[in-house]
Amino acid sequence: MSLALPAAPAKAADGELTLEGIVNNTILGHAEDGYYLNLKPFAQVELPRIMLVRTADGALTLEAYGSTKGLLQNGPYGLAAHGDEGEGHAGPITASAALAEAIEAKEHLHSTAVRTSGEVVADLSISRHLIFGLLAMLIVLGVFIALAQRYKKEHDRPEAPQGIFQNMMEVLVVFVRDEIAKPNIPDGKWRTFLPYLLTAFFFILVANILGLVPFAGAATSNIAVTGVMAIMTFSIVLLYGSSDYYRELLTGPPDAPVLIRIILVPIEIIGLVMRHLALAIRLFANMMGGSLIIFSLIGLVFMMNVIMGEAAAWSTTVISIGFTVFILLLKLLVAFIQAYVFTILSALFIGMAVEEHHPDGEEEPEPDVGLDGRVEDRLDAVEDKMEDRVQPTTA
Repeated sequence: MSLALPAAPAKAADGELTLEGIVNNTILGHAEDGYYLNLKPFAQVELPRIMLVRTADGALTLEAYGSTKGLLQNGPYGLAAHGDEGEGHAGPITASAALAEAIEAKEHLHSTAVRTSGEVVADLSISRHLIFGLLAMLIVLGVFIALAQRYKKEHDRPEAPQGIFQNMMEVLVVFVRDEIAKPNIPDGKWRTFLPYLLTAFFFILVANILGLVPFAGAATSNIAVTGVMAIMTFSIVLLYGSSDYYRELLTGPPDAPVLIRIILVPIEIIGLVMRHLALAIRLFANMMGGSLIIFSLIGLVFMMNVIMGEAAAWSTTVISIGFTVFILLLKLLVAFIQAYVFTILSALFIGMAVEEHHPDGEEEPEPDVGLDGRVEDRLDAVEDKMEDRVQPTTA
């Protein structure tokens, strides 16, 4: 959409929004990561900017500013406008009057700050997705600490879980264990990787749900977050891979001819990397796509106001809000599906790596205990109580 629109500033001379401003600021600006928290209509809170820079004399230094506004006003930085070179502003905005005008119009929140002398080595600024990623982590940590304390107090009592919270969480934990970890990771090795699978599942689920909360955002719609999680799965595969897995990966199938092995080995290595790359892109693309659709439907009202006038905008509002509510409900379902898909694929990749081929062709029996045996003992005790009850007899 941005490429199809003519080059124009975010606001026209009379202060009215333009199509480019709606696309860049309302749609892309809210769906992408940013260095501010959008709390409209109450406020817009700018986040600190931290830059590792190389100055003109070649020295490395760390610069910190309280906000993007402070960075532009107090540092050797200018504001780059949207669009390709030669479109919009001719170059970075550095003049005080032009910067003040851009800051007043909030263009600095949706544009890139560029250094006018030296170069930026790394942008270590605190972003919106970082804030909500840390919030998702703290929520998961708080929930499971509270849950662990409850089990620590009640693990000696063979009773069913008490309360909605404990029942709901136990259902989800048992689901991840019985439907994801056990079927995909053989030989009882699922116990080693169950903590990671639970962490990945609940972090992704909470982060996805935060993307549906007003004023919040989904950290999983950032490729950096999903990329790190895919790298963690990839690292586990490499660290815990069995000798059989590496032998087949680096030498090819044992019953294949040598020439076929030469062809298959690089294909297998590329496939190993691409599987985990797709793991990151799948989650990122689904969450970002949902955000873009929602903000596009909302931005449609403003676009109709610019193109056809206020009456058309009001008539579009009902349709836009209706479709937005539908997409929000659909995205709630997608939040659970994407957490499940990432976790089950991680378990599948880990299971493929740790599987060992037994000479007799038989798998080792798996002992019927898990999670230190406590949950199974409690469930078995409940089942025994149910069996001991007097069953009604027929007439």
